[in-house]
Amino acid sequence: MATLPNFVDWDAIPARPLFPGVSIRVFSSAQVMLSLVDMAPGAVIPSHQHPHEQLGIWLRGEAAAVVRGTRHTLHASESYYIPGDTPHSFTIGTEGAQALDVFNPPREDYL
Repeated sequence: MATLPNFVDWDAIPARPLFPGVSIRVFSSAQVMLSLVDMAPGAVIPSHQHPHEQLGIWLRGEAAAVVRGTRHTLHASESYYIPGDTPHSFTIGTEGAQALDVFNPPREDYL
């Protein structure tokens, strides 16, 4: 992996679509990945799982999150932990949302 800059302007990172109404911007080292996720009102991130450990902080908006069959309404400033290979989904509220996810190891499909 190339040498990383010490500082990054998230607005300068091109967003790429992930699901309808959901886009991501990624900043990654060889060991850990940050993913800034922007979600439109009513967007759905369908149930999925991946081998990567995922931690996140919900920055704005609300969402109905389901992790391992447990439903929780996420609000701004809440964090979550999703172990690898754990089914999870999100349905975004009426105001849209933004979250910062951290993956270890980095997700190859996001690079």
